[in-house]
Amino acid sequence: MKQINLALLGMGRIGKIHFNNIQQHFPHAKIVTVGDPQIDETSFKKQYGDVFISNDPNEVIERADVDAVLICTPTSSHADLIQKAILNGKHVFCEKPMDLSLEKTAALSAMAADMGIKLMLGFNRRFDPDFMEARKAIMEGKIGNVQIVKITSRDPGLPPIDYIKNSGGLFLDMAIHDFDMARYIMGKEVVEVYARGLVLVDQAVGEAGDIDTALTTLIFEDGTYAVIDNSRKAVYGYDQRLEIFGSGGMIQVENSLHNRNIIFNEKGIHQALPLDFFMDRYTKSYLKEMELFIDALLNDTPMPVGGYDGYQATRIAIATRKSMEEGRSVRLSEITIKLKTSLNSMQLNEQTSI
Repeated sequence: MKQINLALLGMGRIGKIHFNNIQQHFPHAKIVTVGDPQIDETSFKKQYGDVFISNDPNEVIERADVDAVLICTPTSSHADLIQKAILNGKHVFCEKPMDLSLEKTAALSAMAADMGIKLMLGFNRRFDPDFMEARKAIMEGKIGNVQIVKITSRDPGLPPIDYIKNSGGLFLDMAIHDFDMARYIMGKEVVEVYARGLVLVDQAVGEAGDIDTALTTLIFEDGTYAVIDNSRKAVYGYDQRLEIFGSGGMIQVENSLHNRNIIFNEKGIHQALPLDFFMDRYTKSYLKEMELFIDALLNDTPMPVGGYDGYQATRIAIATRKSMEEGRSVRLSEITIKLKTSLNSMQLNEQTSI
């Protein structure tokens, strides 16, 4: 079997997860170069071995021995790096979102499709084993026709305020994962949204122009619903739960806990708290998404989550923000753009979840 040579851009938390997963688990993939403007060559090579590193992403992307680029840099840099990779004929894995602008998101997705470049977005929650099993059960009809999906997604604590100022806001930064999950679970498109948001955790969030608490209702093309609640601070840990209600039953996916022991004594019933944050909660999903990305490159098959999915999730996020700001429900048909390249061709050239 051939080997896939990868370039990794960004050695922050996510970049390190992907680097270690590829080194340890995928013998037919190799990271041949790493780009990061703040990387220290001596400490990097001491920890990770003899890999070519550069402070210049262009140097990394343009290397002739690179087949695909993994983009794990801050959101503000994603669009430029995706475009450079596409123009250099490199396949792309990019952490979400591609860009805070719907126009750029759609344009890049269409560009990749038109140029035959495989593009995968890092909506890693799709690849959590429990969520994948829930999706499989739905597709097999085990709970009949799905009528309501409820998603709870609460972080254990606020990110730095400087991060919030540049994040695009709670809907584009945090809830976008949940919008993608709702489409994935339901297997349908969203046609209307209604959202409310508040500042309840820290007034500094409001001063930065964002919210820290939100409730969103998504209405799908057949009239069914998804309800999503988000908070930037759950004092008990990383709260990630899913409930799917159908005409023939229900599926629940509960939190992953530090351990599964349940203690019964005279003071009550006790169990461990949820895991602390996303790196622990979604360890298996990060591994699975990279496995599927590499498999698609090795076997020349479609990506499991592509540019069209990124476009739709971003579109929903923009609609929910508009709904919150205007105090009304917003139809997705209101969130439109014009492109020279047809979005239909983008969808047809991908294997999407819908």
